[in-house]
Amino acid sequence: MRRLFLSLISLFVIAMANAQQKKLVWSDEFSVNGLPDSAKWNYDVGGHGWGNNELQYYTSKNTRNARVEKGFLIIEAHKEQTGDNKYSSARLVTKGKGDWTYGRIEVRAKLPKGVGTWPAIWMLASTPKITWPDDGEIDIMEHVGYNQGTIHASAHTKKYFHSIGTQKTGTVSVPDCSETFHVYMLEWDKETIKMFVDKKPYFTFKNEHTGNEAWPFDKPFHLLLNIAVGGSWGGQKGVDEKVYPQQMIVDYVRVYQ
Repeated sequence: MRRLFLSLISLFVIAMANAQQKKLVWSDEFSVNGLPDSAKWNYDVGGHGWGNNELQYYTSKNTRNARVEKGFLIIEAHKEQTGDNKYSSARLVTKGKGDWTYGRIEVRAKLPKGVGTWPAIWMLASTPKITWPDDGEIDIMEHVGYNQGTIHASAHTKKYFHSIGTQKTGTVSVPDCSETFHVYMLEWDKETIKMFVDKKPYFTFKNEHTGNEAWPFDKPFHLLLNIAVGGSWGGQKGVDEKVYPQQMIVDYVRVYQ
């Protein structure tokens, strides 16, 4: 009887594991050198500060700032005059080419280092015109160079964001984040947003079922990858001009549903 009971338990565990398996629905393994795959990536372009007083100009289709090389995506920020800005960088977006409601997103990356660097792996709503923070923002990974080795994750909504002192955020120490690749992961369903580093959870945001002001995360979102320079957060302790150029190197992006 005990053996039968254990067998039934094993079958139940296997069934539950199978039920939780997700299918790969979108990915980029960065296997072709040159510009990022235009079937998967767009660019945000400009140097107007991006709402955060950032110092960089984001370029488009410029391999100096974004390229695929030897199996990796390289986003590279430079100290160089670009338009009216003293720095150049890139911000890649999947909007219109990769938009998802719920799922698991994995990005294996190595981060830049130095005071004033502000890399991010994050998501915005794929609405025709984004109203921030009402439409929501999911920060899978943010890192500011003056706080080296601390990884941040957040969820922004109309009810919960930093400007009104209600932001929901979490941090985890990853001392070698600029020397070693780590997997930054989001698990997102209709009830919960949860962030991980190397499969270890460190931030959870729950649906409190009080409406769109607290949970706008029931519609398609797209992914963004970028390095900002300076800004209201990244530049709080200045910018060390001597550290540039700096790179965020991405091994892969994988989306499961």
